[in-house]
Amino acid sequence: GTYILTTALLPLLEKEADARVITVSSGGMLVQKLNISDLQSENGTFDGTMVYAQNKRQQVILTQQWAKTHRNIHFSVMHPGWADTPAVRSSMPDFYQKMKNSLRTEAQGADTVVWLAVSAEATKLPSGLFFQDRQPVPTHLPLASTYSPPEDEEKLKEVLEELSQKFKSTSPG
Repeated sequence: GTYILTTALLPLLEKEADARVITVSSGGMLVQKLNISDLQSENGTFDGTMVYAQNKRQQVILTQQWAKTHRNIHFSVMHPGWADTPAVRSSMPDFYQKMKNSLRTEAQGADTVVWLAVSAEATKLPSGLFFQDRQPVPTHLPLASTYSPPEDEEKLKEVLEELSQKFKSTSPG
């Protein structure tokens, strides 16, 4: 997914003058601490919402790591806010019913990702930040216990690299 595509593009992006990588995450990641012990969700009862939130936490951590190691590329990750999309309606019907009058339009949800992609202002801010509404925002809620030890964050890339090698070795062609 995100890891395989981004790492494949890094050599090309390194050569570009205004290279940017923008990852669309979710505020759902704010309730998840990184769990590198079960990236394939093979243990325990499967909960799609929590797996999604865990993946979004991983995207934020990867963005921060790539920003440190690839200084010629501007990395950003963002939360579009809760928008009225077919995905929200189908995957979270109870949430949708309660919140449908407060949800953003698709255009409002897309505003920050477009701004990050084309705005000169965006690249004046440090690489690796998490955005909502064109503003950097914290990646952890106060008292949420979602911080991970730095060694777990480093291990994430190692585990993803191992998984990506397995994927590449089983891919046709």
